[in-house]
Amino acid sequence: MHRLRHHAALASSRLLVRDNQRITALARAGDVAAARRVFDAMPRRDAVSWNALLTALWRAGRDLPAARSLFDDMPSRNVISWNSIIAGCLAHGDLAAASAYFARAPRRNVASWNAMLAGLVRLGSMEDARSLFDQMPERNVVSYTTMVDGLARCGEVASARELFDAMPTRNLVSWAAMISGYVDNNMLEEARKLFEAMPEKNVVACTAMITGYCKEGDLQNARRLFDGIRAKDVISWNAIISGYVHNGLGEEATKLYIIMLREGIKPDQATLIALLTACSSLALLRQGRSTHAVVIKAMLESSISICNALMTMYSKCGNVDESELVFMSLKSQDIVSWNTIIAAYAQHGRHQKVIALFHEMELCGLIPNDITFLSMLSACGHAGRVDESLKLFDLMFSKYAISPRAEHYACIVDILSRAGQLEKACSYIKEMPSEAEKNVWGTLLCASQTHGNVQLGELAAKMLVLSDFESSGAYVMLSNIYAAAGMWGEVNRVRSQMKEKGVKKQPGHSWTEIADKVHMFVGGDASHPEMDMILSELRKISFHMQMVTDKTQMMEELVQECGFLISSNWVLELCFSVLTIDISWPQQSAKDASSSRYVSFYISSSYIDYLPLTLFLAH
Repeated sequence: MHRLRHHAALASSRLLVRDNQRITALARAGDVAAARRVFDAMPRRDAVSWNALLTALWRAGRDLPAARSLFDDMPSRNVISWNSIIAGCLAHGDLAAASAYFARAPRRNVASWNAMLAGLVRLGSMEDARSLFDQMPERNVVSYTTMVDGLARCGEVASARELFDAMPTRNLVSWAAMISGYVDNNMLEEARKLFEAMPEKNVVACTAMITGYCKEGDLQNARRLFDGIRAKDVISWNAIISGYVHNGLGEEATKLYIIMLREGIKPDQATLIALLTACSSLALLRQGRSTHAVVIKAMLESSISICNALMTMYSKCGNVDESELVFMSLKSQDIVSWNTIIAAYAQHGRHQKVIALFHEMELCGLIPNDITFLSMLSACGHAGRVDESLKLFDLMFSKYAISPRAEHYACIVDILSRAGQLEKACSYIKEMPSEAEKNVWGTLLCASQTHGNVQLGELAAKMLVLSDFESSGAYVMLSNIYAAAGMWGEVNRVRSQMKEKGVKKQPGHSWTEIADKVHMFVGGDASHPEMDMILSELRKISFHMQMVTDKTQMMEELVQECGFLISSNWVLELCFSVLTIDISWPQQSAKDASSSRYVSFYISSSYIDYLPLTLFLAH
């Protein structure tokens, strides 16, 4: 009889352990409902059972009220139960409830204090976190690391380093937290020194340093460090891929993505967003659609961040209607989604659609922000709606209390300048609450060149040179203004200043995708394999320009020099595209400027010789 009871008890214990494991496994898989069914069907439960379901409810199920109800129903609670409900309240941002549970807990261990501390840091309540840290009866390496990380994230890097140096013991996480703190606060030199002093470098610290190098544009050291990581994880891959994208090397980023897949690393949401950004910058529609398929396969199409990146990609590739399809597929759109689709239509000159979307957004109860108005102003500007643009500019502050930024002023200056209202544009610059940035003066300078206003052109160029004397753009535009006005002595003076100060015009670069192959063109670079064919076409352009343009001295000088045509990356790209694409082939091209340009060529033999000229003159 005793043996039977022993076997029954053993079987019951095994069943209990198995059911507890099932609850934990189902919770990790995100199936909280199934975990609850297993829990409800259990003939016997222990503290592990209750704690497993408690954590599952607030973590996987994101149902804090249900977790609190279960906590109240628990027949008995241990320190793990109290720690779990405290962590759950903090994870859901309920600081008051977490503090109440923490105060009620009959017994607290160091894990209890650490849970409360981590929650306060996560919520940004650093003063409360500091006070709690000082009250802790016992601290371990987790306590110190949490505070170091929190202080660094809040910008208190000196305090974080002081605490880091005072730590009795440090682990790899502590070192990585301090290094990440330096990187996040753009203190790369300090991060590098600490990284070199690190006794054993782990993937987290290496990834932080890769991010830092990429921020500074030092991709050589970033790649060297990345290649040296033995066990790369998806986060380290994301760091280097994003680094290439943000430094304008989207093509290299796409190559790294392919290598990543070959090495068996599964891309996550951050990877796909970086890849879509690369496709946007290069106008790679086919690659973008392929990435969209990966998004669907990974069941990430409901992610707002992913969808926003998809909308941007399709828009930059000239497919704004597909951007709207992605937008409409979202169950709920946030302000970023609305701004993205509004910007997409604004970039494509769909003014009426932009206005309609703006009113629809307002009806949905979303409040527009400064980015919304920037797209609205851009759309109105391209449509030539000067009065409507000025009303929108005033509406920002009068209705929504949004203070215009330099970008908004630049937009208004651009709109007024296009309309020839240069004096009014200049008055808006003078009304700016802070000193006008380079892009604002650059806008006025461009307009002065277009409308031949020497006086305002001189003013704008002077302000640009004062802010960035190494920039060649101001000198070149001012020289063109003088040339158009026939002031050749001033032209020579400006060119002499450029030589004296060592200012040189930086060559531009652009890409075009033809038949799944990306071609890159750099101004002044004649190394493209089809350059002979391109030069032949450029001679035709030069000839036609002399036939149809005004024979001013400046134009005669320019068209006589084939080097001028070669120096324009955009001319090279357009000419090559015309010569190589098939009839009615939709073409995407990307430029090194902030917005991509898309060119669709529809060619017939009757005007093939004249199309390059038309495109060039329009540019």
